[in-house]
Amino acid sequence: MRKLINDPATVVADALHGIAAAHPDLRVDHEQRVVLRADAPVRGKVGLVSGGGSGHEPLHAGFVGPGMLDAACAGEIFTSPVPDQMVAATRAVDGGAGVLHIVKNYTGDVMNFEMAAEIAQAQTGAEILSVVTDDDVAVQDSLYTAGRRGVGVTVLLEKIAGAAADQGRPLAEVADLARRVNAHGRSMGVALSSCTVPAAGKPTFDLPDGQLELGIGIHGEPGRHRVPAAPAREIAEMLVAPILADLDFTGGDGVIAFVNGMGATPLIELYVMYREVASILAKAGIPVARSLVGPYITSLDMAGCSVTLLRADDELLRLWDAPVRTPALRWGA
Repeated sequence: MRKLINDPATVVADALHGIAAAHPDLRVDHEQRVVLRADAPVRGKVGLVSGGGSGHEPLHAGFVGPGMLDAACAGEIFTSPVPDQMVAATRAVDGGAGVLHIVKNYTGDVMNFEMAAEIAQAQTGAEILSVVTDDDVAVQDSLYTAGRRGVGVTVLLEKIAGAAADQGRPLAEVADLARRVNAHGRSMGVALSSCTVPAAGKPTFDLPDGQLELGIGIHGEPGRHRVPAAPAREIAEMLVAPILADLDFTGGDGVIAFVNGMGATPLIELYVMYREVASILAKAGIPVARSLVGPYITSLDMAGCSVTLLRADDELLRLWDAPVRTPALRWGA
Protein backbone atom coordinates (compact mmCIF):
# COMPACT_ATOMS: atom_id res chain seq x y z
CA MET A 1 0.00 0.00 0.00
CA ARG A 2 1.48 3.33 -1.10
CA LYS A 3 -0.48 6.24 0.32
CA LEU A 4 0.36 9.74 1.56
CA ILE A 5 -0.84 9.13 5.10
CA ASN A 6 0.61 8.97 8.60
CA ASP A 7 -1.49 6.21 10.10
CA PRO A 8 -4.62 4.45 8.77
CA ALA A 9 -6.27 5.03 12.15
CA THR A 10 -5.92 8.83 11.94
CA VAL A 11 -6.37 9.53 8.23
CA VAL A 12 -9.84 11.11 8.58
CA ALA A 13 -8.84 13.33 11.50
CA ASP A 14 -5.62 14.34 9.74
CA ALA A 15 -7.55 15.23 6.57
CA LEU A 16 -10.01 17.37 8.52
CA HIS A 17 -7.11 19.29 10.05
CA GLY A 18 -5.82 19.78 6.51
CA ILE A 19 -9.20 21.11 5.37
CA ALA A 20 -9.25 23.57 8.26
CA ALA A 21 -5.73 24.78 7.40
CA ALA A 22 -6.43 25.08 3.67
CA HIS A 23 -9.84 26.78 3.86
CA PRO A 24 -10.13 29.55 6.48
CA ASP A 25 -13.63 30.37 5.16
CA LEU A 26 -14.74 27.08 6.72
CA ARG A 27 -14.64 25.98 10.32
CA VAL A 28 -14.18 22.44 11.55
CA ASP A 29 -15.59 20.91 14.70
CA HIS A 30 -12.83 18.36 15.22
CA GLU A 31 -14.53 16.69 18.17
CA GLN A 32 -17.65 15.89 16.15
CA ARG A 33 -15.90 15.78 12.77
CA VAL A 34 -18.23 18.30 11.17
CA VAL A 35 -17.20 20.84 8.52
CA LEU A 36 -19.24 24.06 8.63
CA ARG A 37 -19.62 27.34 6.83
CA ALA A 38 -17.70 29.90 8.85
CA ASP A 39 -20.83 32.08 9.08
CA ALA A 40 -23.21 29.29 10.15
CA PRO A 41 -25.94 29.54 11.21
CA VAL A 42 -27.28 32.01 8.63
CA ARG A 43 -30.36 33.60 10.16
CA GLY A 44 -33.57 33.05 8.20
CA LYS A 45 -32.01 30.57 5.77
CA VAL A 46 -32.76 26.87 5.52
CA GLY A 47 -29.70 24.95 6.71
CA LEU A 48 -28.43 22.13 4.49
CA VAL A 49 -26.66 19.19 6.13
CA SER A 50 -25.19 16.20 4.36
CA GLY A 51 -22.43 13.72 5.04
CA GLY A 52 -21.35 10.14 4.84
CA GLY A 53 -18.31 7.99 5.00
CA SER A 54 -14.99 9.61 4.13
CA GLY A 55 -13.13 8.50 1.02
CA HIS A 56 -15.46 10.20 -1.49
CA GLU A 57 -13.73 13.57 -1.49
CA PRO A 58 -14.57 16.25 -2.35
CA LEU A 59 -18.02 14.92 -1.37
CA HIS A 60 -19.18 16.19 1.12
CA ALA A 61 -16.84 18.62 2.91
CA GLY A 62 -15.66 20.11 -0.37
CA PHE A 63 -19.20 21.31 -1.06
CA VAL A 64 -19.63 23.35 2.14
CA GLY A 65 -20.00 27.07 1.56
CA PRO A 66 -22.30 29.76 0.15
CA GLY A 67 -24.59 28.38 -2.51
CA MET A 68 -24.30 24.78 -1.39
CA LEU A 69 -24.08 22.97 1.99
CA ASP A 70 -24.00 24.55 5.43
CA ALA A 71 -22.44 21.48 7.07
CA ALA A 72 -20.98 18.08 6.23
CA CYS A 73 -20.46 15.18 8.64
CA ALA A 74 -17.40 13.00 8.07
CA GLY A 75 -17.61 9.33 8.99
CA GLU A 76 -14.74 6.90 8.95
CA ILE A 77 -13.70 5.58 5.52
CA PHE A 78 -16.83 4.24 3.79
CA THR A 79 -18.69 4.25 7.14
CA SER A 80 -21.69 6.38 8.06
CA PRO A 81 -21.25 9.23 10.52
CA VAL A 82 -22.95 8.59 13.85
CA PRO A 83 -26.13 10.40 14.95
CA ASP A 84 -24.25 12.61 17.44
CA GLN A 85 -22.31 14.13 14.54
CA MET A 86 -25.48 14.80 12.61
CA VAL A 87 -27.20 16.34 15.63
CA ALA A 88 -24.22 18.64 16.19
CA ALA A 89 -24.27 19.69 12.53
CA THR A 90 -28.03 20.27 12.57
CA ARG A 91 -27.89 22.44 15.68
CA ALA A 92 -24.94 24.41 14.30
CA VAL A 93 -26.71 25.40 11.06
CA ASP A 94 -30.23 26.01 12.38
CA GLY A 95 -30.90 29.64 11.54
CA GLY A 96 -34.58 29.50 12.41
CA ALA A 97 -35.91 28.43 8.99
CA GLY A 98 -35.50 24.68 9.45
CA VAL A 99 -32.88 22.19 8.31
CA LEU A 100 -32.78 19.83 5.33
CA HIS A 101 -30.83 16.57 5.59
CA ILE A 102 -29.51 15.30 2.25
CA VAL A 103 -28.89 11.56 2.60
CA LYS A 104 -27.45 9.04 0.15
CA ASN A 105 -29.39 5.76 0.14
CA TYR A 106 -27.04 3.60 2.18
CA THR A 107 -28.54 1.76 5.12
CA GLY A 108 -26.30 3.24 7.81
CA ASP A 109 -26.65 6.81 6.52
CA VAL A 110 -30.45 6.60 6.31
CA MET A 111 -30.84 5.06 9.77
CA ASN A 112 -28.43 7.45 11.48
CA PHE A 113 -29.87 10.57 9.84
CA GLU A 114 -33.38 9.46 10.88
CA MET A 115 -32.22 9.05 14.49
CA ALA A 116 -30.42 12.39 14.40
CA ALA A 117 -33.50 14.21 13.09
CA GLU A 118 -35.62 12.81 15.90
CA ILE A 119 -33.05 13.78 18.54
CA ALA A 120 -32.47 17.29 17.15
CA GLN A 121 -36.19 17.99 16.85
CA ALA A 122 -36.76 16.85 20.43
CA GLN A 123 -33.88 18.99 21.69
CA THR A 124 -34.52 22.19 19.73
CA GLY A 125 -38.01 22.04 18.22
CA ALA A 126 -36.50 22.82 14.82
CA GLU A 127 -38.30 21.60 11.73
CA ILE A 128 -36.14 19.00 9.96
CA LEU A 129 -36.87 17.32 6.64
CA SER A 130 -34.87 14.68 4.81
CA VAL A 131 -34.34 13.86 1.15
CA VAL A 132 -32.75 10.55 0.14
CA THR A 133 -30.88 10.19 -3.15
CA ASP A 134 -31.20 6.87 -5.00
CA ASP A 135 -30.13 7.48 -8.59
CA ASP A 136 -27.90 4.46 -9.38
CA VAL A 137 -29.47 2.32 -12.11
CA ALA A 138 -26.88 -0.46 -11.69
CA VAL A 139 -28.53 -2.31 -8.81
CA GLN A 140 -31.86 -2.43 -7.05
CA ASP A 141 -30.29 -3.68 -3.81
CA SER A 142 -26.70 -4.05 -2.64
CA LEU A 143 -24.62 -4.92 0.39
CA TYR A 144 -25.15 -1.37 1.63
CA THR A 145 -28.70 -0.52 0.56
CA ALA A 146 -32.32 -1.45 0.34
CA GLY A 147 -33.15 -0.09 -3.08
CA ARG A 148 -30.92 1.93 -5.36
CA ARG A 149 -27.73 3.58 -4.18
CA GLY A 150 -27.34 7.34 -3.95
CA VAL A 151 -24.42 8.46 -6.11
CA GLY A 152 -23.71 11.25 -8.63
CA VAL A 153 -27.08 13.01 -8.44
CA THR A 154 -26.15 13.88 -4.85
CA VAL A 155 -23.61 16.44 -6.11
CA LEU A 156 -26.10 18.08 -8.46
CA LEU A 157 -28.83 18.06 -5.81
CA GLU A 158 -26.62 19.71 -3.20
CA LYS A 159 -25.76 22.50 -5.65
CA ILE A 160 -29.34 23.13 -6.76
CA ALA A 161 -30.91 22.87 -3.30
CA GLY A 162 -28.12 25.05 -1.90
CA ALA A 163 -28.92 27.78 -4.40
CA ALA A 164 -32.62 27.61 -3.53
CA ALA A 165 -31.86 27.83 0.19
CA ASP A 166 -29.60 30.85 -0.40
CA GLN A 167 -32.51 32.55 -2.18
CA GLY A 168 -34.47 32.33 1.07
CA ARG A 169 -36.97 29.74 -0.09
CA PRO A 170 -38.88 27.94 2.69
CA LEU A 171 -37.91 24.47 3.88
CA ALA A 172 -40.80 22.61 2.25
CA GLU A 173 -40.03 24.20 -1.12
CA VAL A 174 -36.32 23.40 -0.90
CA ALA A 175 -37.12 19.80 0.04
CA ASP A 176 -39.62 19.41 -2.82
CA LEU A 177 -37.06 20.79 -5.25
CA ALA A 178 -34.45 18.34 -3.97
CA ARG A 179 -36.85 15.43 -4.43
CA ARG A 180 -37.53 16.61 -7.97
CA VAL A 181 -33.82 16.61 -8.77
CA ASN A 182 -33.47 13.09 -7.42
CA ALA A 183 -36.49 11.88 -9.40
CA HIS A 184 -35.14 13.36 -12.63
CA GLY A 185 -31.56 12.05 -12.37
CA ARG A 186 -29.90 8.69 -13.04
CA SER A 187 -26.31 7.40 -12.76
CA MET A 188 -24.12 4.44 -13.71
CA GLY A 189 -20.44 3.74 -12.99
CA VAL A 190 -17.53 1.57 -14.12
CA ALA A 191 -14.24 0.59 -12.48
CA LEU A 192 -10.91 -0.13 -14.13
CA SER A 193 -9.38 -1.04 -10.76
CA SER A 194 -10.43 -1.57 -7.18
CA CYS A 195 -9.73 0.93 -4.43
CA THR A 196 -7.62 0.26 -1.35
CA VAL A 197 -9.06 1.21 2.03
CA PRO A 198 -6.15 2.32 4.26
CA ALA A 199 -7.20 0.15 7.20
CA ALA A 200 -7.41 -2.93 4.95
CA GLY A 201 -4.17 -2.31 3.11
CA LYS A 202 -5.19 -4.29 0.04
CA PRO A 203 -7.63 -3.88 -2.87
CA THR A 204 -11.29 -4.39 -2.00
CA PHE A 205 -11.82 -6.73 -4.95
CA ASP A 206 -9.63 -8.45 -7.49
CA LEU A 207 -9.99 -7.23 -11.06
CA PRO A 208 -7.84 -9.18 -13.54
CA ASP A 209 -6.04 -7.44 -16.39
CA GLY A 210 -8.27 -6.90 -19.38
CA GLN A 211 -11.48 -6.75 -17.33
CA LEU A 212 -13.85 -3.94 -16.28
CA GLU A 213 -16.30 -3.92 -13.39
CA LEU A 214 -19.56 -2.43 -14.67
CA GLY A 215 -22.14 -0.93 -12.31
CA ILE A 216 -19.87 -0.30 -9.32
CA GLY A 217 -20.77 1.68 -6.20
CA ILE A 218 -18.77 4.38 -4.46
CA HIS A 219 -17.65 2.20 -1.52
CA GLY A 220 -15.51 -0.10 -3.61
CA GLU A 221 -18.38 -2.51 -4.17
CA PRO A 222 -17.95 -4.69 -7.26
CA GLY A 223 -20.42 -4.11 -10.07
CA ARG A 224 -23.24 -6.11 -11.56
CA HIS A 225 -21.21 -7.37 -14.54
CA ARG A 226 -17.55 -8.07 -15.26
CA VAL A 227 -16.85 -7.38 -18.92
CA PRO A 228 -13.81 -7.30 -21.20
CA ALA A 229 -11.91 -4.02 -21.42
CA ALA A 230 -13.12 -1.84 -24.28
CA PRO A 231 -12.52 1.54 -25.93
CA ALA A 232 -14.02 4.63 -24.33
CA ARG A 233 -16.86 4.86 -26.85
CA GLU A 234 -18.02 1.35 -25.95
CA ILE A 235 -17.71 1.98 -22.20
CA ALA A 236 -19.72 5.18 -22.59
CA GLU A 237 -22.47 3.21 -24.34
CA MET A 238 -22.47 0.65 -21.49
CA LEU A 239 -23.03 3.49 -19.01
CA VAL A 240 -25.45 5.71 -20.91
CA ALA A 241 -27.73 3.03 -22.40
CA PRO A 242 -29.08 1.79 -19.03
CA ILE A 243 -29.63 5.39 -17.92
CA LEU A 244 -31.64 6.26 -21.03
CA ALA A 245 -33.59 3.01 -20.72
CA ASP A 246 -34.57 3.87 -17.16
CA LEU A 247 -35.84 7.44 -17.61
CA ASP A 248 -37.14 9.54 -20.49
CA PHE A 249 -34.74 12.46 -20.94
CA THR A 250 -36.38 13.91 -24.04
CA GLY A 251 -38.32 17.14 -23.92
CA GLY A 252 -37.74 19.87 -21.39
CA ASP A 253 -34.60 21.96 -21.55
CA GLY A 254 -32.03 19.24 -22.09
CA VAL A 255 -29.85 17.62 -19.44
CA ILE A 256 -27.06 18.43 -17.05
CA ALA A 257 -24.41 15.87 -18.04
CA PHE A 258 -21.93 14.94 -15.32
CA VAL A 259 -18.92 12.71 -16.02
CA ASN A 260 -17.31 11.93 -12.69
CA GLY A 261 -13.89 10.48 -11.92
CA MET A 262 -13.68 7.77 -9.26
CA GLY A 263 -10.39 9.02 -7.84
CA ALA A 264 -7.50 7.67 -9.91
CA THR A 265 -8.58 8.46 -13.46
CA PRO A 266 -6.89 11.54 -14.99
CA LEU A 267 -8.92 14.39 -16.36
CA ILE A 268 -7.76 13.76 -19.93
CA GLU A 269 -9.54 10.39 -19.84
CA LEU A 270 -12.66 11.91 -18.32
CA TYR A 271 -12.82 14.38 -21.21
CA VAL A 272 -12.46 11.50 -23.67
CA MET A 273 -15.42 9.89 -21.92
CA TYR A 274 -17.40 13.13 -21.93
CA ARG A 275 -16.94 13.41 -25.70
CA GLU A 276 -18.40 9.95 -26.15
CA VAL A 277 -21.28 10.61 -23.76
CA ALA A 278 -22.13 13.86 -25.56
CA SER A 279 -22.05 12.04 -28.91
CA ILE A 280 -24.46 9.37 -27.65
CA LEU A 281 -26.84 12.02 -26.31
CA ALA A 282 -26.72 13.98 -29.56
CA LYS A 283 -27.65 10.86 -31.54
CA ALA A 284 -30.54 10.28 -29.12
CA GLY A 285 -31.81 13.83 -29.66
CA ILE A 286 -31.05 14.88 -26.08
CA PRO A 287 -29.42 18.33 -25.85
CA VAL A 288 -26.83 18.99 -23.16
CA ALA A 289 -27.70 22.21 -21.36
CA ARG A 290 -24.86 22.15 -18.82
CA SER A 291 -21.89 19.91 -18.13
CA LEU A 292 -19.65 18.98 -15.22
CA VAL A 293 -16.47 16.93 -15.65
CA GLY A 294 -14.09 15.93 -12.89
CA PRO A 295 -13.59 13.88 -9.71
CA TYR A 296 -16.43 15.10 -7.48
CA ILE A 297 -17.73 11.90 -5.83
CA THR A 298 -14.88 9.43 -5.62
CA SER A 299 -14.01 6.03 -4.20
CA LEU A 300 -10.53 6.68 -2.80
CA ASP A 301 -8.00 5.56 -5.45
CA MET A 302 -10.37 3.61 -7.71
CA ALA A 303 -9.78 4.06 -11.43
CA GLY A 304 -12.95 4.52 -13.42
CA CYS A 305 -15.81 6.93 -13.87
CA SER A 306 -19.53 7.39 -13.57
CA VAL A 307 -22.07 9.18 -15.73
CA THR A 308 -24.99 11.12 -14.28
CA LEU A 309 -27.74 12.71 -16.33
CA LEU A 310 -30.27 15.14 -14.85
CA ARG A 311 -33.32 16.11 -16.87
CA ALA A 312 -33.34 19.88 -16.59
CA ASP A 313 -35.85 22.68 -16.85
CA ASP A 314 -35.49 26.45 -16.75
CA GLU A 315 -35.74 26.64 -12.96
CA LEU A 316 -33.14 23.92 -12.35
CA LEU A 317 -30.74 25.53 -14.82
CA ARG A 318 -31.09 28.95 -13.16
CA LEU A 319 -30.34 27.39 -9.79
CA TRP A 320 -27.40 25.45 -11.25
CA ASP A 321 -25.99 28.70 -12.66
CA ALA A 322 -26.44 30.59 -9.37
CA PRO A 323 -23.23 31.62 -7.57
CA VAL A 324 -21.46 29.01 -5.48
CA ARG A 325 -18.31 29.35 -3.37
CA THR A 326 -17.00 26.10 -1.94
CA PRO A 327 -13.60 24.39 -2.06
CA ALA A 328 -14.68 22.08 -4.90
CA LEU A 329 -17.30 24.09 -6.83
CA ARG A 330 -16.90 27.81 -7.39
CA TRP A 331 -18.45 30.07 -9.98
CA GLY A 332 -20.33 33.36 -10.28
CA ALA A 333 -19.00 34.56 -6.93
